Amino acid sequence: MEADTSRSHQLEIIDVIEETHDAVSIVFAHPGTDRFDYRPGQFLTLRIPGTPDDGRSWAPRCYSLSSTPGLDDQLQVTVKRVTGGYASNWLCDNAKPGLTIESLRPGGTFTVRDHTTEPVLFAAGSGITPIMSILRTALASSPLRVTLVYANRDAASVIFRESLADLAAAQGDRLRVVHWFETDRGLPSAAALRDVVPPTAGAAYICGPAGFMDSAAAAAEAAGIDAGRIHRETFTSLTADPFDVAAPAAPAPSDDGATVTVTLDGASTTLPWPREQVLLDTLLAAGIDAPYVCREGNCGGCAFTLRRGEVRMLVNDTLDDHELNNGVRLACQSLPETDECEAEFS
Repeated sequence: MEADTSRSHQLEIIDVIEETHDAVSIVFAHPGTDRFDYRPGQFLTLRIPGTPDDGRSWAPRCYSLSSTPGLDDQLQVTVKRVTGGYASNWLCDNAKPGLTIESLRPGGTFTVRDHTTEPVLFAAGSGITPIMSILRTALASSPLRVTLVYANRDAASVIFRESLADLAAAQGDRLRVVHWFETDRGLPSAAALRDVVPPTAGAAYICGPAGFMDSAAAAAEAAGIDAGRIHRETFTSLTADPFDVAAPAAPAPSDDGATVTVTLDGASTTLPWPREQVLLDTLLAAGIDAPYVCREGNCGGCAFTLRRGEVRMLVNDTLDDHELNNGVRLACQSLPETDECEAEFS
């Protein structure tokens, strides 16, 4: 891969796969830059074109990668139509080979944390998208057993139905897939989901509607999985422009400022960190191309690992206890609490 400092790229669609009557997988050619290397469970932020009829010029949306690093050469996102959802309907109706769409590099913290602990994966509807990447990674990177619990309205709504069946057949007793159809069994309760969690499971990854994730998390905890190993994927609407490249102004120098050493893309830089300015703005003002998406503390796109020092986060709507205990922080919300800090972006 060649080194690249561009914040966004035009990704070319090379294939569109119809998964169900209301969901498609969109395959993009990898742009050939290491900026688009990613971890299973991460997402792309796409700049969806607008139309003259609806009066919008474009719309930013985050879509999880359903492809798997190390197994797939290209990038794939899977999109399900949302009633009244502009971006999902535009993609389902207009995506075709040869079309290009602008994208930020992959982001997010909903990723595989431990390849030594047996996982149980919970997905509902299009929540299978990041879970599919995590599932294939878990099977390829360890000898552990994996349980997938996948809830849908009915059998016709199952995204990746054939792929999951093929995986289950190939993996034998290493992969257990439990399909839950609302038309047959109603909405899954925490008690019912608890019954399908294997006693050997030590971590849970959950993606889907909020109510489903609450039930799945309660089921995992009731089954004895530590709360710090129960991970959810949470998306919120983007209110700011994540494609805005304008750097914030640097505040006036202060004798009371801190110092931060930042490692990004293998290079380390030490610079002053004003105590009233969040780390992301400090880096952007210094011309450092730090990753970010929402800048509001709810997507994880600017996550870094605090190697030394202490920071205070203004908002945190995405990092869980496991991440916090391992030093993960959000650059868009971090203010220095100690005179010297060290931050590393992976």
